[in-house]
Amino acid sequence: MDRLTNTAIISPKKQLFMITWPILIESFLQVMMRFSDTFMLSFISDDAVASIGVVNQIMMFTFVLFNFTAMGSGVVVSQFVGANNPEGVRKTIAHAITVNLTFGVTISVLVILLKDWFLTFFDLAPDLFEYANTYITIVGLFLFAQAMILTMSAILQAMGHTKDVMFVVMGMNILNVFGNYVFIFGALGFPQLGVQGVALATSSMRFIAMIVLFLLLVRRMPIKLPFKAFLNLEKDYMAKILQIGVPAAGEQLSYNTSQIVITMFITSLGATALATRVYAQNLMSFMVLFPMAISKGMQIFIGQLVGAGKDEEAYHNMFIGVRYGLTIAVTIGGFLALFGEQIMGIFTNDADVVTLGATILFIGLLVEPGRTSNIIIISALRASGDAKFPVFMGILFMWGVSVPMSYFLGIHLGFGLVGIWIAMLMDEWIRAGIMWWRWRSKRWMGRAVVERGPDIIEELEG
Repeated sequence: MDRLTNTAIISPKKQLFMITWPILIESFLQVMMRFSDTFMLSFISDDAVASIGVVNQIMMFTFVLFNFTAMGSGVVVSQFVGANNPEGVRKTIAHAITVNLTFGVTISVLVILLKDWFLTFFDLAPDLFEYANTYITIVGLFLFAQAMILTMSAILQAMGHTKDVMFVVMGMNILNVFGNYVFIFGALGFPQLGVQGVALATSSMRFIAMIVLFLLLVRRMPIKLPFKAFLNLEKDYMAKILQIGVPAAGEQLSYNTSQIVITMFITSLGATALATRVYAQNLMSFMVLFPMAISKGMQIFIGQLVGAGKDEEAYHNMFIGVRYGLTIAVTIGGFLALFGEQIMGIFTNDADVVTLGATILFIGLLVEPGRTSNIIIISALRASGDAKFPVFMGILFMWGVSVPMSYFLGIHLGFGLVGIWIAMLMDEWIRAGIMWWRWRSKRWMGRAVVERGPDIIEELEG
């Protein structure tokens, strides 16, 4: 029996909670993994932290590229699950794995061959360049594993197995901390390898996680996944994945690029503004954490409902996710705004940074309802098959409002970082209004990319 036929027994709120809570923990663990890397690298040197930070900018760009297939396959699989079409699930998984493995290996080779060229863009000092070169060589070689992790995690979550991904990420955290510890400090008889050891720990952890996720995926398949399925690619299934994946990843690329431009504006304001932005963004990431988890859960839930032909249920249930996302985000944002100066004082003794940071945290509270609405509604629209509209609006307002208004208010009028945050507020709130209109208009209905199959999928795990 399909999981969605249980809606009379399990309330939509409980269904969304069952899908989302493992994703929330997984998202928190992903943040902690980055934090532990930075913290443990600090025992080597500040130069090591800075150089690996530069390499990670390159790595994050490749992750966006891998998401073309990962995000698209996740939505398509969730719709096929809702449509009770196990053959569609199987073929989508086979296509996603084949395409992203091929793409991942290609990107790995290109990063290794062009690593010196990439690093020259950042004009690193000789010591930093040596650290960065060592790290990118090892981690770049195993980038294909990250491509597989993103793809298989998205697929497992779309099938309803969010706890599987959570436990794998938990294991990744443990392996990562253990690997960093033994290689940085030379503990338990391991050689003391510094940055090289951190790179080996990261790469080994990703490779092991890739194997574990693949075994879990094979185990969770509703029908067998023979090897020949990975070799028999069909144009129709690739079109379904790319119809969702290309716009979604395009939006991420546009956002990342616009943020690079805005960072250039902030850099021109001086060290105080730059440091304040780093601290403020790290603190406000806690506001975004829960809405991001809700958006992933909503994408799965809405995708399954749309695949099952339950558009009206999808329409009403989306508001549940927004309500919970707004409640949590605004609560956390209110706390940060109320105690802004005290919280900023934990990180720095610079009075200018503390004062400016407290102001930014207050504006961040005003930004959050718009941003949370965008994050959740856009995921719901994408899950319904309406992927192009939010991307078009995102690109239009990122480059038509956020970037030019950041320059106008922050640089031209001299409002500095406050002006840039006001520009962000304008962008998020205008787009949020448009996204609310789009969802309420119901123009996304009837855009499912899958066909219903026979009612033979076994009930998926919550």
